Amino acid sequence: MVHVEEPRLRAVMEGRREDAEALVAQLLPRVRNLVRYSVRADSDVDDITQDALIAILRGLPSYRGEGAFASWADRVVGRVTFAASKRARVERTRLKQDEEDDSAPLLADDAPPEDCILRRRMEKLLDKLSEEQRRALVLHHVMGMSVPEMAEELEVPFETVRSRLRLGKAHLRELLFRQVGHEQVLP
Repeated sequence: MVHVEEPRLRAVMEGRREDAEALVAQLLPRVRNLVRYSVRADSDVDDITQDALIAILRGLPSYRGEGAFASWADRVVGRVTFAASKRARVERTRLKQDEEDDSAPLLADDAPPEDCILRRRMEKLLDKLSEEQRRALVLHHVMGMSVPEMAEELEVPFETVRSRLRLGKAHLRELLFRQVGHEQVLP
């Protein structure tokens, strides 16, 4: 959990560059992990992370201090990530339509090594889920959002979110079972 002191936030809002740099350095590992868990393409992670950090800095005056700063920052990261995912989907759809028209073919740095290995395995398993299931699992289990909050954020009905969570967990469990079973069979 990222803990940011109130004086540092005020200093950043007052325009103190060194405090802004320190805040970004403190948030970077968490923001990057949240983005990585939410998007499939590793090539997009750094760009979206940068956009999310900029959005946090720009949006800082709107942080009212009513809740944990880390939770507020996570929501900003979620919004930026989902906006980027939506833009990418629109772009893929546009490119696919263009191709059809042309008939052309188309972790924290100080984490123990075991944590890094486990995280990479989970990322690979998450990559095999549908985008909707993956997003639901990340919002709920990584970002700690409730089902009603997720329904509002994703602009889908409450029951749709519950269904995506249930199906995503089941699919993830099945993938993990297959992977573990496969590894036990191999020498």
